[in-house]
Amino acid sequence: MFAWLRDGAPGNRSCIEAQVMDLADDISYSVHDVEDAIVAGHFQLKWLDNPDHRARVVGYTKQWYLPHNDPAEIDAALARLEATSVWVREADGSRKSMAALKDMTSQLIGRFCQSALETTRAHFGPDHLTRYAAELMVPEETVTEIAAMKGLATTFVISTDHRQPVYERQREVLHALVGVLNASGDRHLEPMFAADWRDAPTTAPGFALSSTRWRP
Repeated sequence: MFAWLRDGAPGNRSCIEAQVMDLADDISYSVHDVEDAIVAGHFQLKWLDNPDHRARVVGYTKQWYLPHNDPAEIDAALARLEATSVWVREADGSRKSMAALKDMTSQLIGRFCQSALETTRAHFGPDHLTRYAAELMVPEETVTEIAAMKGLATTFVISTDHRQPVYERQREVLHALVGVLNASGDRHLEPMFAADWRDAPTTAPGFALSSTRWRP
């Protein structure tokens, strides 16, 4: 199957469909993580007005996502995002502010996707772009803006000390759950994956199946 999928692939290059999926994941998580964090009350975008908060966001973005970028480029990306008409500086939980936040999410996803689409089309033309006929072209400014959105969630949610006990508890629950599922064999797997479990020559494939294909 893998050989068939990679037939005609030039070296280690991914097909454009895979590149689109990778970018879609990046865009979706970068924007939705910020939206979710604001809704949960972890931070407000107006906090970027505080020089210390802003410096932390720039620092985490560089450390986690853009180690080779100048901090000024990351700060400029934040400024471009702040300058958009859809940027929600503060969401107070009202229906109006939540609607504005949803609109911001949709508009930013559109902004990033449109940027990649226009740049790719400008480079490869209007024909069908499939498999290895083209590569996805994402402008550096867009890459930096996406990373800056990730940096916001990293700064105010992922890396904060008060969240660490939550993550530790989640790891404990997952480890315990996978252990129970693995010990139960194929009992909680969907039929097709139960067959894979029984046919697996070692425990490793079965362990992977129990981790990803169980039925509650």
